[in-house]
Amino acid sequence: MLSRPTIQFDTMVETLKAAAEPSRLRILVLLSHTDLTVSDLTEILNQSQPRVSRHLKLLLEADLIVRYQEGSWAFFRLSDTEAARAFVTAVVGRVDQADDVIERDLERLEAIKRRRQERAAEYFAQNAASWDEIRSLHVPDAAVEQALLELIGNEPFQSMADLGTGTGRLLELFAPLYRRGVGVDLSREMLAVARANLEKADILHAQVRLGDVYAPPVERDAHDLVTLHQVLHYLDEPAQAVGEAAKLLRPAGRLVIVDFATHDLEFLREEHAHLRLGFSDRQIREWVEAAGLVLTETRSFAPETNGDAGLTVKLWIAQDQRLLIADTELSAAAGTEIA
Repeated sequence: MLSRPTIQFDTMVETLKAAAEPSRLRILVLLSHTDLTVSDLTEILNQSQPRVSRHLKLLLEADLIVRYQEGSWAFFRLSDTEAARAFVTAVVGRVDQADDVIERDLERLEAIKRRRQERAAEYFAQNAASWDEIRSLHVPDAAVEQALLELIGNEPFQSMADLGTGTGRLLELFAPLYRRGVGVDLSREMLAVARANLEKADILHAQVRLGDVYAPPVERDAHDLVTLHQVLHYLDEPAQAVGEAAKLLRPAGRLVIVDFATHDLEFLREEHAHLRLGFSDRQIREWVEAAGLVLTETRSFAPETNGDAGLTVKLWIAQDQRLLIADTELSAAAGTEIA
């Protein structure tokens, strides 16, 4: 039986004091849904910024939440410590989500999420036709694609799912390997571009469809390769997207993530709708492991020009271990019988 994390008596008293206040409990409920800034919380709670900051300070001191910086924005999320997260999850789980105050908070939260998504969708709509050209300004596509082909290998496989497919480039890249491919995107304009590109390349065994990476309209446990190529930095909940992508993999399937390493190029957020300024190896490792996968490969691609003003591209590959574990256990059992 798994043991539950415990909190020392004195610490528990302080933790309860921190959480047992209406505004702070509302903040914990909100942060259980997504990471938020002070401005977000000010809008949702309809309170002054100094007051919200005071509540956040007390929650930080109680180790119930953590603060992290992305460029000029400061985000808050639930604590990473096992004991604190277990405590918050238990408390928040007992709060009636249909309560008038909580329901109103969650409605305002959804409005903030919609605005974020609309900004990204608007950018895609405006730049759909020239997206590959824009991306080539700061990503060494050829080098990344060559590495992808080398790492995935040349063995044919059954199925591929490309989440946030954009122009459908990865569906083109791996078309000689898969028997069935599907791309998912939330932008109709991007899907139109992807369809045109696939038709131009005479790729008939791939299709693209409208859908959300948080709830992809494709079969679970059915794909040998799932890709998230330059997608996560546009998402409000990248960890959730990684988790959903992992659910699509069949045993021994592989998840490929391509995105930027952490950086401080604020203009990408302001001018190009990036919600996240890159990701660290630690973040990606934690997310894929939480999704039940094992990180098997990491590659870095430094900018070819611009020096410190450029962007480093990262490639991460994670694998579903179910079939591999089964094979190992069978081998071990066979070895024991022979002995």
